[in-house]
Amino acid sequence: MATSDFSDELIWTEDAKVKLKNIPYFARSQARKRIEQLAREQELETVTAELVERARSQFGQ
Repeated sequence: MATSDFSDELIWTEDAKVKLKNIPYFARSQARKRIEQLAREQELETVTAELVERARSQFGQ
């Protein structure tokens, strides 16, 4: 996944990018949007692996 696939507004850690890559391709785009939405709701500037995991359990992915 290219860096350009990620939002310019949020910083994704390398660990978070790896976790996102573990989500099936067909669901990855939607998952990324949900994760970024969750980050914004929590007023976070960085998407971490922990946030990806939290989103996966919250959204049931």
